[in-house]
Amino acid sequence: MLWPMEDEDRPHALASGRKDAAASLSLESLEPYSIDELDARVILLEAEIARVRAHKARSAANRLAAEALFRTPHLPGPSSSGPTPSGATS
Repeated sequence: MLWPMEDEDRPHALASGRKDAAASLSLESLEPYSIDELDARVILLEAEIARVRAHKARSAANRLAAEALFRTPHLPGPSSSGPTPSGATS
């Protein structure tokens, strides 16, 4: 006989402390589901994982683009080997 997942083994909340749908699903008993229903559930959950990963990739790309847009260009400082002011000797 298989034993149900212990509470400490189940996902409870996101790192932010906010509960989400995945955490809520983990609280549901799987006992009443048939093998076919469990297979269908796995397919749906795998599709959701793919959707979340795609959104994460788009978010990361957007963040990199925003950081590149607002990044301050590095200007040469006084210790650089750039041109010296007129009348100055190095």
